[in-house]
Amino acid sequence: MNSKTYGFIGLGLIGGSIARAIKHFSPDSKIIAYTPHRETVEAAHRDNIVDVPLYRIGEDFSDCDYIFLCAPVEVNNDNLELLLPYINPKTTITDIGSVKNSIHEKVKEFGLEAQFIGGHPMAGTERIGYQNSKVNLLENAYYVLTKTDCTDEGRLSDYNDLVKNIGAIPLIVPYLQHDYITAAISHVPHVISASLVNLVKQSDTEDGLMKTVAAGGFKDITRISSSSPVMWQQICTTNSDNISSLLSSYIDSLIDIKLAIDEHDSDKLLDFFSSARVYRESFADFSSGPIQKTYVLHVEIDDQPGRLAAVAVLLSDHSVNIKNIGIVHNREYERGTLRIEFHNGKDLSKANELLAGNDYTVVLQK
Repeated sequence: MNSKTYGFIGLGLIGGSIARAIKHFSPDSKIIAYTPHRETVEAAHRDNIVDVPLYRIGEDFSDCDYIFLCAPVEVNNDNLELLLPYINPKTTITDIGSVKNSIHEKVKEFGLEAQFIGGHPMAGTERIGYQNSKVNLLENAYYVLTKTDCTDEGRLSDYNDLVKNIGAIPLIVPYLQHDYITAAISHVPHVISASLVNLVKQSDTEDGLMKTVAAGGFKDITRISSSSPVMWQQICTTNSDNISSLLSSYIDSLIDIKLAIDEHDSDKLLDFFSSARVYRESFADFSSGPIQKTYVLHVEIDDQPGRLAAVAVLLSDHSVNIKNIGIVHNREYERGTLRIEFHNGKDLSKANELLAGNDYTVVLQK
């Protein structure tokens, strides 16, 4: 990757992770950034991720090779307008929003179609903010690119290379199709997740017993409800047609399955859950494609000091190379759970044998 200048307006979880990845793969690159929160851009400067912290949108952005708009969707539109006097013809402008129709309309209005390429990294966590950004957050994640009718193919090729260099997988998708896809796989699930949380909140007893006993399944399906409310408010207002249409289909399916439950229709219930299971398990097949296969096991441990270290030492003493280790956010099992990832199947198999032989309960990830 040649040394270039990258501008960021907004520097949250995704913007911060992109900036970190650029610095990692191209240390000589210059990164300038503005956020409305002074402490954020100054933290990134202290981390040696941002070379020039900015406190306003101005002429500093005129020398950028790329400008990343990393604020919530509607704020990106406003920031793009503020940028207009300072945009250099050489600059490729992009965003990271999960709704594309709105920004594409603004780009056309401002006459920037030849310079704009929409971007949407299909990665993230329920945590928000620069403080949770990671250099490898985008690794092996699809990074959707959306063209305009006038997108310069040279720019598109350069952006494609940039995405590969930061470890992600570029995927070019028409922007209207992108919005329908993200409504189905991201936006509607967030609405459903929040509605389930609110359902329990409204149905819970005064002593909060439901919240107290909520375990792995509920926490897993509602984890994404911890995401930014402002971001999801704006996503719902800017992608409302797609979300509403898919929600209508979902509500119809809920009514249908409610009827089956009311009527004790065993065959229909079995088909409902079986169909979902088969299709959900087919997702794993994509690991044999562009995303590398993972070698993961889960280990149950007591919630006592030193238990995690004991597992790591046991594997290290037997020359088992650990790629990554961490505590799972929820508990599908009754005790604490470690998720351990290995570089290959040989280490996975050896670890499974060692841990099981030392009386650990081990579950291999399918």
